[in-house]
Amino acid sequence: MESIRTTAAPAPVQGAPYSQAIDAGALVFVSGQVPLDASGALVGPAIGDQTRQCLDNVAAILAEAGLCLADVAKTTVYMTDLDEFSGMNTAYAAAFAAHAPARATVGVAALPAGARVEIEAIAVRRTTAG
Repeated sequence: MESIRTTAAPAPVQGAPYSQAIDAGALVFVSGQVPLDASGALVGPAIGDQTRQCLDNVAAILAEAGLCLADVAKTTVYMTDLDEFSGMNTAYAAAFAAHAPARATVGVAALPAGARVEIEAIAVRRTTAG
């Protein structure tokens, strides 16, 4: 397994001991991404803007591994206010276009850095028969 690191997405929050992602061969596990830009500034406050930033971070990390959002098989979305589901879902749908990975959405009391949404992903590295 190999740790994935890119400066195009924020470093782990407050130097926490985790990787942006782990490349496990056929699967790439992207750690939960909060809506911080690459400089570490919180984006928002609109839930759509925060969702887009989370997914931009996921996409940047996947790009470092040679993958893209179309390779995502499963996501988990954590939200501090499930009443904002519609706004999150609109931004999420726009980011994934016609691709609809499996997803779970979980309501939580709080998230790091004052975020209102956090998204983690599992992507699949496709192989071609040769």
